[in-house]
Amino acid sequence: MESALSLSTARMLARSPFQLHGRSLFGLLNIYPQFRRNINYYLPRFPFKSHARHNLQVSASISARPSSELRKKPNNSEPDDKLAAIRELFVRPDINIDAYIIPSQDAHQSEFIAECYTRRAYISDFTGSAGTAVVTKDKAALWTDGRYFLQAEQQLSSSWILMRAGNLGVPTTSEWLNGILAPGSRVGIDPFLFSSDSADELKEAISQKNHQLVCVYDGNLVDEIWKESRPKPPNRLVRVHDLKYAGVDVSSKLSSLRSELSDADSSAIVISMLDEIAWLLNLRGSDIPHSPVMYAYLIVEIDGAKLFINDSKINPDVMDYLKNAGIEVRPYESILSEVESLAAKGACLWLDTSSVSVAIVNAFKSACDKYSDTSGNVNKNKKTAANGPVNKSRGPAAVYKSSPISFAKAIKNEAELEGMRNSHIRDAAAIAQFWAWLEEEIGNGAILTEVDVADKLLEFRSRQDGFLDTSFDTISGSGANGAIIHYKPEPNNCSIVDPEKLFLLDSGAQYIDGTTDITRTVHFGQPSSWEKECFTRVLQGHIALDQAIFPDNYPGFVLDSFARSSLWKIGLDYRHGTGHGVGAALNVHEGPQSISFRFGNMTPLLRGMVVSNEPGYYEEHAFGIRIENLLCVKEVQTPNRFGGVDYLGFEKLTFVPIQTKLCDLSLLSTTEIDWLNDYHKQVWEKVSPYVEGSAYQWLKDNTRPVVKP
Repeated sequence: MESALSLSTARMLARSPFQLHGRSLFGLLNIYPQFRRNINYYLPRFPFKSHARHNLQVSASISARPSSELRKKPNNSEPDDKLAAIRELFVRPDINIDAYIIPSQDAHQSEFIAECYTRRAYISDFTGSAGTAVVTKDKAALWTDGRYFLQAEQQLSSSWILMRAGNLGVPTTSEWLNGILAPGSRVGIDPFLFSSDSADELKEAISQKNHQLVCVYDGNLVDEIWKESRPKPPNRLVRVHDLKYAGVDVSSKLSSLRSELSDADSSAIVISMLDEIAWLLNLRGSDIPHSPVMYAYLIVEIDGAKLFINDSKINPDVMDYLKNAGIEVRPYESILSEVESLAAKGACLWLDTSSVSVAIVNAFKSACDKYSDTSGNVNKNKKTAANGPVNKSRGPAAVYKSSPISFAKAIKNEAELEGMRNSHIRDAAAIAQFWAWLEEEIGNGAILTEVDVADKLLEFRSRQDGFLDTSFDTISGSGANGAIIHYKPEPNNCSIVDPEKLFLLDSGAQYIDGTTDITRTVHFGQPSSWEKECFTRVLQGHIALDQAIFPDNYPGFVLDSFARSSLWKIGLDYRHGTGHGVGAALNVHEGPQSISFRFGNMTPLLRGMVVSNEPGYYEEHAFGIRIENLLCVKEVQTPNRFGGVDYLGFEKLTFVPIQTKLCDLSLLSTTEIDWLNDYHKQVWEKVSPYVEGSAYQWLKDNTRPVVKP
């Protein structure tokens, strides 16, 4: 397989983790000011401005409906009790609000969060990873995206209105609040759970009706009603991520970051994204299910660094490691006081307002007001990536720019890529063992639930060297459940795996050296001609994206239509992006790159980035189809180089057979059949040495070449 990095690129990365082709990876943000932190192919955040929804306007002929109208379901009084309890808090003199917004995120804008922070799930009973709940004195509504419409219908009680975000006629949260609240109302938020940007957008949007945004600092209101039943915060030990997997040591990373601070006329930076902290410090944790990160903040200054974390998570070896790297440990809760101290010292603080909470940003702003320069003027200059040098006055100042770490982390060095390759081969061996077992069990008439299947897959994976955890909750969906894009089977609420229906399995793992994410759709019996056509068209889109060649520095949205074209030809589509970034032994969803129809993300795809390739098709209440591999962006040689630019393509990381029984070979071109046969040849050559017995035979049977009829 061709290396994803050229020799010259590898040498540059060896000199500095933030340099690519002689250009700072941080500096690339200056070329693309549109970059936004942690943008992926989903809609995990719900912007408050309507232009984020392609300027959809609320239609008088289309309105949201209560969940009770969407499906037959017995009334559940418990959510009403929770809503009544939280509404009682609204009228307290120290709170005094008319509405309260409950997002999905924790204080670090994480997609996956610890159980103690699942406040939106607690108040609404909707457990999908993306959504926003809004409670007023007499109404409650929940917004989620197309991946979760069916799940939300099933989980929300009749007390809730389901808002299908992005659909025609569905208002945004701010539009809805402006429409139902009396002018001059007070809308409350927990300022630790909203980024500064999202809070500013919300404040501006609701000001149209003279509503006031109220930051409720004295505790989260959901926590107050959750009380003793709320799970305890995680307190697991942190570990050092071995240099042979990280590729670059922490001192080199910190040195490069400090050079970027100096270039930006900054003296310090606040880092709140957990995967950025883990990557920068070569640390890993297990505070959050599926994500090897730890709850912490980090402040890096020109002459030092402070890690804000519960010190019970730091064993003596890790403490020595941090001391040797010049990193002090401070209590997690002291982040605001330290930010205020930076203002007192006259710091010029780099803040990424798309990820840092409004609580932190406001704390620094207030401290700046207090610690003004000698002339009595506070230096409040707001500098973006395109501006010139900041004001050189002695007062504290803020530099508002995108996090430089996000982009540097996205471009994997050779050690990280090698870990990803190796972990994917071990993962493929476990999956081959699993499929061999499952097909035999189904063939013998075994009755297995979707949970039984997911648990067995975990068992096979856990036997592999370096296995740590799943990288997300396994999506094991038989028949109609496969159409729920992020379906999670529960022991007391799941289906039997039906051999006469399509079965979709989307799963992934965290290994010590890499992160995997793979989806396969199979049929254990005889698929219908329609199922085969849909599957084949999804496969054609998968192949088209895999084979794509494109100019360097092109954003991912340019490629999204490659994966949809075959479906579009017969009027079909899917309601999710085609590809998300993936971390190296880190979060399975990472930004800033993506491949999506949401064309606002201008992040270029660059050599060393890892993305998923996962087109699909879903028929509600019938079946779901998705085919997913992970890819690494690599340089390719082309006969010409128009404009003198380099051209890029993809290297496959995932090697698991695609079920050919589901293919309508008459629809596939000769080139597409060649791709399928070549892929299966690679699967056999790479994975067969790691399996034996029935798994070996299964792999052999499922990688045989096919011939166009």
